[in-house]
Amino acid sequence: MTVPVRHRLTRRGFLRSATASGAAVFGAGNASAQQPAPTASAPAEPGAKPKVEDGFVWHDVKQWGVEGRGWAEADMGRFYARLPAKAEAIVRPPVWSLSQHSAGMLTRFQTDATAIQCRYTLLSPTVGMPHMPATGVSGIDLYALDGEAHWRWVSVFKPGAGTGGDPKSQSGKLVEGLDPGDRAFTAYLPLYNGLEKLEFGVPEGAKLTPLAPRSEKPIVFYGTSITHGACASRPGMCHPAILGRRLDRPVLNLGFSGNGKMEPEVGALLCELDPAVYAIDCLPNMVGDEVRARAEPLVRQLREARPDTPIVLVEDRTYANAWIKKSLRERHEQSRSALIRAFDNLVAAGVKNLHYLEGATLLSDDSEATTDGSHPNDLGFVQQADAFEPVLRKALGLG
Repeated sequence: MTVPVRHRLTRRGFLRSATASGAAVFGAGNASAQQPAPTASAPAEPGAKPKVEDGFVWHDVKQWGVEGRGWAEADMGRFYARLPAKAEAIVRPPVWSLSQHSAGMLTRFQTDATAIQCRYTLLSPTVGMPHMPATGVSGIDLYALDGEAHWRWVSVFKPGAGTGGDPKSQSGKLVEGLDPGDRAFTAYLPLYNGLEKLEFGVPEGAKLTPLAPRSEKPIVFYGTSITHGACASRPGMCHPAILGRRLDRPVLNLGFSGNGKMEPEVGALLCELDPAVYAIDCLPNMVGDEVRARAEPLVRQLREARPDTPIVLVEDRTYANAWIKKSLRERHEQSRSALIRAFDNLVAAGVKNLHYLEGATLLSDDSEATTDGSHPNDLGFVQQADAFEPVLRKALGLG
């Protein structure tokens, strides 16, 4: 396996940009709500004082914001959703429901605390799934910037029965016993659940400085359950999150489990964004006829709205047991041949700045990289990140 070149950032440069006044939101000027959301979350009151309870000072993330949301807060029905309120009337109900998950979202802060707690309210009481642990479905995953300017894992909150037996209400220790020091932290939000509220607590006397969401153009991933994050053990371990760290870029995760279908309605919403690159990874939810009907129109739709934005077309990963199941090999052949034909047609028609990633490179051929033959485990997500990274670097002009 090729070891990718890791991107290094300067700690001073990161903190200088992250603490700039005014939290930027991706695509804030590109979309506006057409209808009010009945369950709209009121923005946090500016300057509201943190609460002190049982020796901890609690800070509400709504005070400074999240990365991983492509539309301005005013356009959202819920603060921690991935599509704007108007999308409920545009996309199919399953896509809308899945868009309420917080997959790909993260928040950052700087603190000298040696202990950090978290408390949050989940949208769904289902904290885990049969093939995906609660830490990935509903956990909060914490990373910190080390002295070498690398984001390194620190701890993950393990959701349980919940406060008072209510699984939607989670609270407790995120980490304790940290070495003294003032550090920047990144907290990744649940992949397969939504949030109503999220707070971080630090001991009285410790400092916590919010770090505003970055303003750089994000990488937009549009795809299936795999993009959504199934079946990472932690929110920071799905490949969009890994690539966000490696490439030092904001990420928008628009993976919709079982519903990544290259639909024009979703395409219209993608056109409202202004990303650094689009990565279209829908083949695991599509068969050959669907790819033939939808791939070229989706690319043309995006290209009309964003003439210069790079677009990466991604084949489906190879099922881990395709070596022994002819039906799966035939499915790969049909969908992949349809996608490469679409790519060739688009290039021949003069569509520029297209890139292609073959499915055979996404997972190793030893059958050890999935949980169920389809969805990557953590090993599989690292392998997917290794495959995506050089293609994205080329698309982004990073060499």
